[in-house]
Amino acid sequence: MSDELMEKVNESIAAIRGKTSIKPELALVLGSGLGPLADQITEPCSIAYTEIPHFLKSTAPGHEGRLILGYFAGKPVLCMQGRFHYYEGYSQKEITYPIRVMAKLGIRTLILTNACGSLKREFCPGDIMLITDHVNFTGMNPLIGQNEDEFGPRFPDMSRIYTPELLKLCRETAEDMDMDLREGVYLGYSGPSFETPAEIRLFQNWGTSVVGMSTVAEAIVARHCGLKVLALSCITNMAAGILDQPITAEEVVEAANGAGERFRRLLAGVIKRI
Repeated sequence: MSDELMEKVNESIAAIRGKTSIKPELALVLGSGLGPLADQITEPCSIAYTEIPHFLKSTAPGHEGRLILGYFAGKPVLCMQGRFHYYEGYSQKEITYPIRVMAKLGIRTLILTNACGSLKREFCPGDIMLITDHVNFTGMNPLIGQNEDEFGPRFPDMSRIYTPELLKLCRETAEDMDMDLREGVYLGYSGPSFETPAEIRLFQNWGTSVVGMSTVAEAIVARHCGLKVLALSCITNMAAGILDQPITAEEVVEAANGAGERFRRLLAGVIKRI
């Protein structure tokens, strides 16, 4: 690891540990409109990103910009209430920096969540989808540049980027709850413009199920760090061209808020079993 990065990571960790004695085992990253899930964390310690050295400012709608440590489903957790995005003008190394900090804090399992648009007519707004794989269509990779050897190898394997044991556990949890759970491939798009109908037709031909503007870079870095990764999408809208209507950021946040209770129940069930 470069000395400069290690120095930054240590400064971030010192700021976090200076606020709380909680030692999280698991981390959650909450996507657009899913921030209210953090309200379920007990004994919370809330730290604004502005209070943590080298953390960025979150500017996307529905992203509070706070790190919350506490207990969820009886487990000590760290929660990012809002994430950083490539389209905000940050590099992919910058937006994935918190994942590096999590790894050095002792996190071993990362649960990523996002809001996304459906490429399948049978998937409806409000559905929850388990991500089984992804396509990186952002045009960038967060591992480009000097390899951070202390975290992982120069050419990390991505064939099981989403941990099979966690996929199985999530399926079983949803079944036990009698909860419908979609499954599919997530396509990561840079944004901030929504996709064109022509792009959506192309993505459909690739066998992808949903499209969004996050998650992929975080999953890649988490895998590089050796973390176990689970990712869940909240389907908030139909992708461009599937319905004859425009897409707005407001409908994305509104739909995610509407699915929040089912999302919370599923996450609680999964975390209890980890």
